[in-house]
Amino acid sequence: MHPRPGVTASEAMTAEEIIACLGLRPLPIEGGYYAETYRAPETLAAAALPPRYRGPRALSTSIYYLLTPTTCSILHRLRGDEVYHFYLGDPVELVLLFGDGGEMSSGRGERRLLGPDLRRGERPQAVVPAGTWQGSRLVAGGRVALLGTTMAPGFDLDDFEAGERAALLRSHPGFRREIEALTRAT
Repeated sequence: MHPRPGVTASEAMTAEEIIACLGLRPLPIEGGYYAETYRAPETLAAAALPPRYRGPRALSTSIYYLLTPTTCSILHRLRGDEVYHFYLGDPVELVLLFGDGGEMSSGRGERRLLGPDLRRGERPQAVVPAGTWQGSRLVAGGRVALLGTTMAPGFDLDDFEAGERAALLRSHPGFRREIEALTRAT
C-alpha cells in the first residue's frame, strides 16, 4: 500500500495494521513490538569474542521494532553495539546515558532524534555503543514508528541488562525526566 502524496506512512497505516502485516509481537521486558527478521546461521565461538561475552554468538541479528504512544523501549544496555534504522512513521527520541550507571558514572548523556526530517536534525540511523544505557519513545504527539535494529555479533538475551531507576537517577540526575519515563518504578 502506497500512501497518497502528502500522506505519511504513519497516517496511511495504523500500528495494528503494521503489527499484523509484519507479524510483530510484544517484546518482553523492554517494551514495544518486534519480530526477529534475521539470525545468521554461523556463530562466533566464545574464544573469538571479547571477554564481555559469556558464550558463542550468532554472527549477526536484526529485528523490526515498533513503538506506539503507550509503549517505549525501557532504559537498558547491551554487551554489543546496536545500530538503529528508521523505516516509517513519526520521530523517535533515543536517549543515551554514558558510563556504567554506578555512583562514579559521568552523568553524561544525549538525546538523538530518529526520523525522516533531516532538516530538523532527525536521522534515519543511529549507533548505540556497547555498554551504553539506551531507551526510546515516540516524540510527543506521535502515533507510530517502525524501526529496525542490527547487531553483530548477534543479540542474545544474556547480553541484556535493564536499568534501575534509582541508580540511573543518582548517576545521571540531568536526565530525570527521561529516566522516569523510560524505567519502571521498583
